[in-house]
Amino acid sequence: MNGDNLQTDLSVKAEIDLYYDVFTPNDHTDPAPLLLAVHGYGAHKRYMMREAKLIAPKNFVIASVQGPHQHFRQTADGYRVGFGWLTDHRPEEYVALHHKFLNAVIDRLDAGGLIDRRQIHIFGFSQACALNFRYALTFPEMPESVIGICGGIPGDLETNPLYKPFDAETFYLYGNDDEFYPIEKFENNDALLRKTLPNYRSQKYNAKHVITDEMRNDMRSFLGLFSEQ
Repeated sequence: MNGDNLQTDLSVKAEIDLYYDVFTPNDHTDPAPLLLAVHGYGAHKRYMMREAKLIAPKNFVIASVQGPHQHFRQTADGYRVGFGWLTDHRPEEYVALHHKFLNAVIDRLDAGGLIDRRQIHIFGFSQACALNFRYALTFPEMPESVIGICGGIPGDLETNPLYKPFDAETFYLYGNDDEFYPIEKFENNDALLRKTLPNYRSQKYNAKHVITDEMRNDMRSFLGLFSEQ
């Protein structure tokens, strides 16, 4: 037929629900520090809340956020639903969604008087690690500290014009036998972060792609530097 016309990649805006859990200490009185916990690929907000409660000082409020992409993952007990943050299709849109999600949670908890927005601490595992670094580089005034475990860093760390230096205390943890990241990759990431961030520390562990008790102890000590209790 003459005049045929194909238009591609058209879009409409749609609203989705983004889910998160909040833990408030029983003796919470004043606006408290906030630990924002961001899970890795295939996990969920309940898992990351459990991990966050193992390392957070007693006076911290915790918010655990859940990625927008649900999928089935195979486990020893069969298939379970997991969640992720990114896909290969237009990943920049989901980076922006992650940023918007964290800011919305911070704004809501601040408006409710639960948290002190001058004391925001971000904790991410695996896939969330690079995402959280992107967030901190885009909103350098927001985090007081950043913890990244067993994950990557932004591939455009040195080239993205939107990134701004941040001076938040940063702790990067990784294992020497990770199934997904060769040790050389972690060591290169470590060197680049050390060159880029002024308040940076790192630690290598005898570990695979997991959060170990040794890591938890070190993260607990790190966050204790920001606690009054």
